[in-house]
Amino acid sequence: MNSNFPARNPDFEAVVRESFARQPMMSTLGAELVRVAPGAVDVAFAHAAAFTQQNGFLHAGALTSIADSACGYAAFTLAVPDTDVLAVEFKINLLAPARAPRYVAEARVLRPGRTLTVCRADVFGEEGGGRTLVATMLSTIITRKAGIA
Repeated sequence: MNSNFPARNPDFEAVVRESFARQPMMSTLGAELVRVAPGAVDVAFAHAAAFTQQNGFLHAGALTSIADSACGYAAFTLAVPDTDVLAVEFKINLLAPARAPRYVAEARVLRPGRTLTVCRADVFGEEGGGRTLVATMLSTIITRKAGIA
């Protein structure tokens, strides 16, 4: 997936990184931003027993969380200053059991909009130099004025 959309905020990377740093959920998962570019954000985290389901696979909720954040921040890279973003809808397809030591959600904007932006995130399990696609999310993100409750 490629994104060739121009950023509308010259400080987009700093704004995204500051916002991500304020997310207790991403901190709890041990997630990190590994790429921030206009229309593209990658979020990675390591497999942890605390986030597995009954069969030892990474729980779908953990995968969904990093895909959701990656999509939201991909949309946020294209937002104008003094706005914020929220997911309004998403669908995730779980494609393979998640049992790798590390995961990366690669989110890209498919269609930016003034109010609604559509993004896609592919979540890969990484192990031994190989990658397995374990989930794909399609998400709609709303851009709104910052500070609105």
